[in-house]
Formats: sequence, structure tokens, C-alpha cells
Amino acid sequence: MKTRRTWRNAPRKSETGGAVATRVARLLKAPGAFRGRWAWVAGSTGVLVLGLLAAWLLAGDGKPTPPDPRARQYKDFNACLLTDDKGVTSGTTAATVWEGMQEASGDTRVRVTYVPVTGPQTVDNALPFMNGLLQRKCAVVLAVGEPQVKAAEQQADTHQKIRFVTVDGTKKAANITAARTGDGLKDTVADTLRDVVEAAGM
Repeated sequence: MKTRRTWRNAPRKSETGGAVATRVARLLKAPGAFRGRWAWVAGSTGVLVLGLLAAWLLAGDGKPTPPDPRARQYKDFNACLLTDDKGVTSGTTAATVWEGMQEASGDTRVRVTYVPVTGPQTVDNALPFMNGLLQRKCAVVLAVGEPQVKAAEQQADTHQKIRFVTVDGTKKAANITAARTGDGLKDTVADTLRDVVEAAGM
């Protein structure tokens, strides 16, 4: 009598292959199963390539980059304005002076700046601000407001090479241009700056 053997724990070949096929089918049918993985790989590769390209572009060949031709090139010449604590607020005398300075800067390419005197509006308090402009090697110093004008007039005697423009000042000197408040103030400031720049051969 033949004994029939049964293998309860061993799967049949057809069943094993079917299970594998089923798993593969499920993976293929899963939305974005492989697509997500490939997208991650592609994205990571793209980031790496872009990073290497950026590093190469930044490193360049060691040569300095040429200046932007659209950037304004200023001359080594400074005209500085000292104002009260309101600065160049629209409608003030300082704003008119500032407009004249900017107009001259557009024609001559000289640098123009302004500094407001903060704190007490007195001559003693304005003097340190005035001295700061002189230390910055301003070729032309303009002053608006009584304390600022007085501070400029005090420094004019010891700084003969600097042109001072005082608005409504009283002191007369070879290096002081006394400008007056009125409709012609802007033109007076602009013309004075142009004259100084021309005389300096800039």
C-alpha cells in the first residue's frame, strides 16, 4: 500500500509565483509608488547639479568682474550739507538747497550728502557735527539754519581750502558764498557747486 505524502508547510510553485506576481501587481497599481521614488531621485540630482553649477559660476576664473555700466560713477569730490533736526523735509529751506546740490551732482557727478544736527539747536551743539563734515574731507560745506551757519562761519577762517555756502549768513570771506533764501536759492547752490568743481579741474 502506497503512502501519500502531503507537504502542508511547503507552498506550491504555482502558489509562490502567484504571490510574487500579486505583490508586483499591487506595487505597480499603487498610485505614485515608483513615480514618487523616481521624482525624489531626479529632484535630488537636479539640486546637486544646480549647486555645482552655482559654485562654478561664483568661483569663475579668478578675474574681477567688470563694473556695471549702468552704475553711476562718482568723482572723488564731496559736497556736504548741515541742516537742523528736520533734515531735508519737503517745504523747508534745506530741501531747496538739497535740490540744488542734487542738480549739480547730476551734471558734475560729485557726491552729495547731508547731515542733520540732532539734539539742542545751538551753535555749541552744531560745531561737533560741522567738525565731522570737515574730517570727512568735504570740499564744499553748505549750512542751513542759524546755529549751523554760525558753526560754518567759525570754521571758515581755519579751513581756507574749503568752500562754505551759508544760507542767510552774515560773515564775508573769500571762501564763503552767502546764499539768500528765495526763488533763486536752488540755482545759486547748483551754480556754486559747478563753479567749485570746474575750478578744481574735476
